[in-house]
Amino acid sequence: MNKTPASDVEIPTGKGAGDENFPVGSFLLPRKLRPHVAIFYNLARATDDIADNGELTPEDKLSRLDRFEKALTCNVMGDPDLQKSYAVAQSSEDTGVPVRHSVDLIHAFKQDAVKLRYNDWDDLMGYCALSASPVGRFLLDLHGEDPAGYPSSDALCNALQVLNHLQDLRNDYRTLDRIYLPGDWMAEQGVTAGDLDADATSPGLRAVIDRCLDGCDRLLEDARRLPVQLENRRLRMEASVIVRLAARLTVLLREGDPVAGRVELTKVDFLDCGVRGIVAGLLRI
Repeated sequence: MNKTPASDVEIPTGKGAGDENFPVGSFLLPRKLRPHVAIFYNLARATDDIADNGELTPEDKLSRLDRFEKALTCNVMGDPDLQKSYAVAQSSEDTGVPVRHSVDLIHAFKQDAVKLRYNDWDDLMGYCALSASPVGRFLLDLHGEDPAGYPSSDALCNALQVLNHLQDLRNDYRTLDRIYLPGDWMAEQGVTAGDLDADATSPGLRAVIDRCLDGCDRLLEDARRLPVQLENRRLRMEASVIVRLAARLTVLLREGDPVAGRVELTKVDFLDCGVRGIVAGLLRI
């Protein structure tokens, strides 16, 4: 993907689309739309990097993120450090896709700057509504899809977000003191933050993880409705592939230990889910 040069307000980690768990603007999407996906992703990556930087204070993070948001909403104009926001605003003007999706992502990253714990599953889903759902909604809007597909898209994106959190449980806690697990479920099982800093998953933490995976399974039941709802054939194939990758990752996380080591999809998983997803998307089944 093309990248706009980093500015002084940014704190780039060097991560890019190729480092993500799931396809970002893959070859399955229409070629003419991929530059707009890249523009959207570049801003999301830059602002996420700010929120995830362990050297910045919460106040500094909020200040930097606020500048990007104000540029998106035309409250700050002509600042050379905010080119990624201006690029999204221009893309929005060209495509008709609202900047609201990028604004919601920035709000999620602002939340990351100050909120380290989640009370319950609904609290976590509220975060996902800002940090994950806007990505799917952006793609649906970009492809001219019916907003009636939002609920299924939200379910898929939110499941992907929880799965990503489960993969990164120990690292999120060790590097940023964040725990993306329902606090009430942890309390019921006697799980503390120390369980995330261990060498292996404790029985109580395993129960909490499995309960989160049960929630992901329910979300994926709704998400499976998404591909057949989509009119754009390429987006339908992309969605079908991602649904299968998410389902496979839930299985791997049930079988593996995300505290002992990162549980990841294999090349074989990507190939298998890719082929089956593309066929299903083509046949609309």
